[in-house]
This record gives sequence, C-alpha cells and structure tokens, in this order.
Amino acid sequence: MSKKILFVITKPNWGGAQRYVFDIATRLPPNLTPLVALGDGKGALAERLAAAGIRTVCIPHLTRDISPLRELQAFASLYALLRRERPDVVHLNSSKAGGLGALAARLARAPRIVFTVHGWPFKEARSPISRALIYAVSWCTAALSHCAITVSREDERIASRMPLIARKTAYVPLGIAEPEHCTRKEAEKRLSARIRLEPSPPSLRIVSIAELTPNKGISYGIAAAALLRERGVPFQYVVFGEGEERHALAAQAEKSGVSAQVQLAGFVPDAARYLPAFDVLLLPSVKEGTPYVLLEAAAAGIPIIATTVVDSSFADIGVRLVPARDERALTDALAEMHHAPRGAPHSFPIERMVEETLRAYHMPAMSSV
Repeated sequence: MSKKILFVITKPNWGGAQRYVFDIATRLPPNLTPLVALGDGKGALAERLAAAGIRTVCIPHLTRDISPLRELQAFASLYALLRRERPDVVHLNSSKAGGLGALAARLARAPRIVFTVHGWPFKEARSPISRALIYAVSWCTAALSHCAITVSREDERIASRMPLIARKTAYVPLGIAEPEHCTRKEAEKRLSARIRLEPSPPSLRIVSIAELTPNKGISYGIAAAALLRERGVPFQYVVFGEGEERHALAAQAEKSGVSAQVQLAGFVPDAARYLPAFDVLLLPSVKEGTPYVLLEAAAAGIPIIATTVVDSSFADIGVRLVPARDERALTDALAEMHHAPRGAPHSFPIERMVEETLRAYHMPAMSSV
C-alpha cells in the first residue's frame, strides 16, 4: 500500500533547502508518494517538481516575512491540507515552515513529523532578544517533531545541547548525484557568451555561487577583492546568484574600485557545471549549514576557501577554512591560492542521504531508489 510523504517548505526558489527537497522527493521508492507544499506556486522548485511529475500545493500566506495575520492564515491552510491529505510523514524544511508545520501536524495527528535543520536560524547576527525568541521557536519546532535531521555536525552539536532534543536528532550528511561538470575549455566556451573571462593565468579566477543574502557574506568577498587589488594580485571575481543584496553589492564593488573585476552574473541554472572554468571557489558565509556548492566543487577537485561556519571536517578533504567576517583572512587565503593545484575529486553519495532519511521516516532503507 502506498504511503504519502508531505514536504513543506517556505520559499519556492532554487537554493540549498529547495534542492534538498527536490532530491529526496524525486528519489523516493515507488511505495511512497511525494506531495510538496510551497509558500508560492511559482519558482524554480515548483517548475522542476512539475517537470518531474510531482504534485505541489500552494500555501499563499506562507512567506518569509513576519506578519501575525499571514501566520494565522498559513497555519489554517496547512492544518486544512493535513486534514485533507492525511500524510503518513510530514517532512518540514526551513524555519517558518517548520514552526507552523510542526504545530499544525501535531494537531492534525500526523503519524510522523520530521524537521530538517538547514542551519539553526538563531546563529545569525541579531539582537540578543531576537536570538532568544528565534531559539525558543526553533526549540519548539524540534520538540514538536518526532525527529530533527541536521545536515552538518556543528548543527548536530548545537542540538545535543538543547533540552530534550538530543535524543531525537539524527545527522544525515548531504549527498549529490554524480556531477556532470564541463571540461575547463567547454566551461570557458559556454560562459564566454554570458560573462567576461580573464585569461588564467595570470588572473586568479574566483567564483561564488550563492543567493545574494546577508548570510552568504558576499560583501566580505568583495571586500577581499578590494584588498587583492591593493596587493597587486591579478584576479576576477564572478558571483552567480540573485537576491535582495544585488544592488548593495554592486554599489559596494563600485565604491571599492573593483567593479571591473567583480561580476554579478545573476542566476545561472546548474551553475556548478561550470566550476572547472575557475581556479578557486569562495564561500564567505557568515551563517551556513552544508552548502551544496562546496560538495560540487570538492567533487570536481576545485580548490575551496570557506569560513569556519561550515563543518571543520571539510578541512580533512583540503578545504581552506578561515574566520567568518574577516576579509583580510579571506584575502590572505586567496593570495595563497593563486597557483594552487587542483585536488583529487571526492564523492558524496546521494543514495546514503536518501536511505538515512528513509530511516528517519521509519521507512525501510532498502526500498530507496
């Protein structure tokens, strides 16, 4: 008999949490039927799910912005959906969807509630009162869930110190399908129609792939670019992605005198395929779980610089870790990477992620595909 898995996520765009939902929903065994509830019916995730033949439901009032009225409306919509669909497992993703969804699922008597932590939100730079409130909401979400999945060891350590949460926490590392990277020449050829590529060598080609939000720390990457210019290091910095900070970042590059070297290239589908065209991946995040692009770059053997907000275990595979919010440390690491060789590729099996997630659902792992 088929069982139903309801995924709930706030934003329908394409980011790490959205890719996670897509990867699991499209790899469930035949006896499990996925249904995805989204805060908006339009966006890259909704489009990809539709193309994969997966049914979606729009929860129009489920947005990232805080509004008591919209929260009540979103809660009512989620509760009605749960009563109507009666899923066997509710899999919650993102803070807003998690908090509202966990309470609605409990009241609707969902048999199994799983919450995936894509980076604890109270780690963000906020006022002490805001962080305390967000911590309380995060704790309630995990407490109402039957299982809390973390995708990073650091978030697992944080969960282990939260009252009553440690015993229901499971660390499930992210996995990716075998990447289909272009060769360096092919990537250069395809990108040349979209962006300007400086010869490498002598220029150091730096790339970031991220949503343009404060958590991704791209402003620190641009600040490091300005310091590289002062040191006389030839480089170009390409940032793939869109977001709320685009105009501010463009203004920062202009003011810092590096607008010629910094290119905000916008959202490019499957941008990670073109990683071989670059010499180093820069992840200047100030808050992060485990970014997919880090795994994709490691799978391609691309040198990586990231901040210490990602798991320290990545240092074991050659990732250079520097303190967050420190443009000088980023600059020093980038300067040292100028002539760094490519490393050996690493693998992160997506099958393991799906199998361990099925265990969190209390479904047989051997049924996964």
